Amino acid sequence: MTQTATIKIRRFNPDIDKKPYWQSFEVDMTPETTVLSALENIKANQDGSLTFRRSCRHAICGSCAMMINRRNTLVCNKPLADTLNKKGEVTIEPLPYLPVIKDLVVDRTVFWEQYERVKPWLVPPTETPAKEFRVMPAEVAALENAETCIMCGACYSACPVVAGNKRYIGPHALLKALLRVIDPRDTIPEERLKIVSTTDGSYRCHMVLNCIDACPKGLDPAKAIARLANLGLRMNGVVTEREQRQQTLIAVDEIPVQ
Repeated sequence: MTQTATIKIRRFNPDIDKKPYWQSFEVDMTPETTVLSALENIKANQDGSLTFRRSCRHAICGSCAMMINRRNTLVCNKPLADTLNKKGEVTIEPLPYLPVIKDLVVDRTVFWEQYERVKPWLVPPTETPAKEFRVMPAEVAALENAETCIMCGACYSACPVVAGNKRYIGPHALLKALLRVIDPRDTIPEERLKIVSTTDGSYRCHMVLNCIDACPKGLDPAKAIARLANLGLRMNGVVTEREQRQQTLIAVDEIPVQ
């Protein structure tokens, strides 16, 4: 059975508009209708000037992060019916704290600059190690969590620290920084910790935990930030601890099975 939903969109074109305004659209809705498909319906059939980002439609690219009913999330896998209030309405806005390019599209330049700032790429050893690297189960879990992040920007633009300080590295980049710091293959953990262990990095987090609530993948950037802050307090011993841990794991792995 087809129902009707009211989509209220916060629109703004800086080339012609003096300030943002709200525009409402009526769309037909079935149980399979997502927020993204409703936006595409509006653009195709009602207003071709409506602008938004989207790509994979499977919640793995992060392109379609927006604010639905004042909460950051992805729109591609969000059932429209689940977002409606008692009046059958939903509000859609661009991600906050970022400049609006047009309508629901924001400029993520600062977001990516902060990500690049932590050097998120792996810096491997220059020589082939004698033994393969060993990783503990807890480290594997942390690595998998950081890899699961799709860089959608939902956590970054939900952070109140970002709102008041564009120098703040942000939860997305700090989560990825931890990925490299705990990776036994990486050779510059101390350099990374010096970058993030500052008042613009892990020590700036207020632990408001908005990043956890906003993450569409259910990740915990706040936990990663807290761990980075702890590691930063003893950064001089991180490399030594890592080497000792590797030797212990390799020794255990070499014990012959009787």
